[in-house]
Amino acid sequence: MYIIFYSLFYLISLLPWRLMYLISDFISFLLRKVIKYRLDVVHQNLAIAFPNKSKHEREKIAKDFYQQFTDSFIESIKLISISDKTFQKRFSSNIEVLNDLYQSGQSIQFMAGHFFNWEFANWGVAKYGKCPFLAVYMPLSNKGFNKLIYDVRAKYGTVLIPATSFRNQFPKYVSKGQYGLALAADQNPGNPLQAYWVDFFGKPTPFVKGPEKGAKLNNTAQVFVHFYRTKRGYYHSHYEVMTTSPNYFNDGQLTALYVKTLEEKIKQIPSNYLWSHRRWKYNYDAAVHEKLLVK
Repeated sequence: MYIIFYSLFYLISLLPWRLMYLISDFISFLLRKVIKYRLDVVHQNLAIAFPNKSKHEREKIAKDFYQQFTDSFIESIKLISISDKTFQKRFSSNIEVLNDLYQSGQSIQFMAGHFFNWEFANWGVAKYGKCPFLAVYMPLSNKGFNKLIYDVRAKYGTVLIPATSFRNQFPKYVSKGQYGLALAADQNPGNPLQAYWVDFFGKPTPFVKGPEKGAKLNNTAQVFVHFYRTKRGYYHSHYEVMTTSPNYFNDGQLTALYVKTLEEKIKQIPSNYLWSHRRWKYNYDAAVHEKLLVK
């Protein structure tokens, strides 16, 4: 099965970039206008995040979001056969920030949001960073497709840890010395009663406690990663050190700093965020959640 998946997607990946983007434009149109894939969710999220924007402005963000959503998928296919030289031309970053931290002897915890294109961002850290790079992923049920995705993401040495066994596997990497751990910290928590509630676009929203707890436990530097496209098919990752002293923060404050930074980056490029997921899945109830609210 793997050979079939690999052969098919490898052949597709050889198509010229221009043709791939024509395909992306068509799929984007289908998702938005015909299938209307999670269109209600996208509009609801944008209405909460940008209540002062006109309907026309939010429609433009939604249209650009769907284009970047399908571009991201198409570009990920291109990565199967892309050369080192081509990737180097299409990706840039201020990697010296990470390498300076590595030289200082401190491990790094990358705090990211669901931006585009995360596959480019993954490769950028693994290829150009000096620190061993760990990334958490959710295994797919189809073993052939799962191996294909795994092999692409691991090309430059990324150590992929299944989310289902993270608690058991992660400690052995901590014991080996320095590491860089990538986390998409804007995931919806499984239990909102075990989360920090932080204002996100003016609305109390639960965020998982795990990243903050892990940073304090292992004294890792917190680096926010904002990755975005500079033009179609070209990406930049900007690494911003939030703190090198996580234990100086009171409970919830480090999470609040992350959320504040996340919101700022989304406002800069609204269409660069994954609006098709329900960002405000849980409603805030003061009687239940007030003690969890970070002020």
